[in-house]
Amino acid sequence: MVANALTIAGSDSGGGAGIQADLKAFSAVGVYGASVITAVTAQNTQAVTAIHPIPDDIIAAQIKAVLEDIQIDAIKIGMLGTPSLIVAVADALAGYDGPIVLDPVMVAKSGDTLLADSAIDELKSLLFSRATLLTPNLPEAAKLVGEGSTQTQANALLELGAGAVLMKGGHADGETCTDHLISPTGTQDFSAPRMNTRNTHGTGCSYSSAIAAGLAQGMALSDAVSRAHRWLHQAILHADELHVGQGHGPVHHFHALWK
Repeated sequence: MVANALTIAGSDSGGGAGIQADLKAFSAVGVYGASVITAVTAQNTQAVTAIHPIPDDIIAAQIKAVLEDIQIDAIKIGMLGTPSLIVAVADALAGYDGPIVLDPVMVAKSGDTLLADSAIDELKSLLFSRATLLTPNLPEAAKLVGEGSTQTQANALLELGAGAVLMKGGHADGETCTDHLISPTGTQDFSAPRMNTRNTHGTGCSYSSAIAAGLAQGMALSDAVSRAHRWLHQAILHADELHVGQGHGPVHHFHALWK
C-alpha cells in the first residue's frame, strides 16, 4: 500500500518551498501527501512580501479532519509562526503517536523572518519532545541554543527532547557539504559535493519532507535520511534545468521523472 504523510506548514505562492515543496517531495519518493496550511504567504523567488496567518482554530480543524479520516504514517511540521499557533498544533496532535519530523523554519531564503522570536520558547517546550527528528540549519541551531560546535548544539537540542537531530551543513563553507545525524546512540554523516547554483529555494522543506516520507514508508531513520540526502542532491544538481523566477529558484523535485 502507498503510505500517507501529512505536512503542516505555510503556503509559498511561488511554489518552491512550504506546502508546495512538501507535497512535491512526498510525491517524488512515492508517498501520498495531505496538507494543513498554517499561513498564506505572498512570495516569489526574491522576497516574501506578505504573510497572512490562518486562524488557529481553522488549523486545528484541518488537523482534526485529516487525522480522523486518513491513516497518517508520518508528519512533517514546517512554518508555524506564532506562539498561539504552536499551542494549537501541539494540542491537535496530542493523540498522534507516529513519527514527526520538525523543521524549525525561522527565516526564508530571501532573509524574511517566518517565526516570531516570541514563539521560540513554545516551539522548544511543546514540540521538540514530540519530534522523532529535528532538522535545523546552522543559523537556526544557533538561534535555538546559541553558538557552539555542531556536537554541542546537537546535544543541547537533544536535551530539549528531540529524538534525533539532523544538523544540516548547507550554510557551512567548503567544497563538501556534510549533514550530521546525531542521536543519543551516535553520529552518522552524509556528505556530497557542494554545488555552485543559486537555485536552492525550498531545500530545507524538501529535505525534511523526503525524510518524513521515508519514515511513513517504514524506513529506519538513518535509511530515510540517507535516501532523502541522495534525492535532494540530485534535485539541486538538476535545479538549473528549471527556469523559475529571477532570484533563488527551486530545486527540481521531479528530476527523475521529467526535464
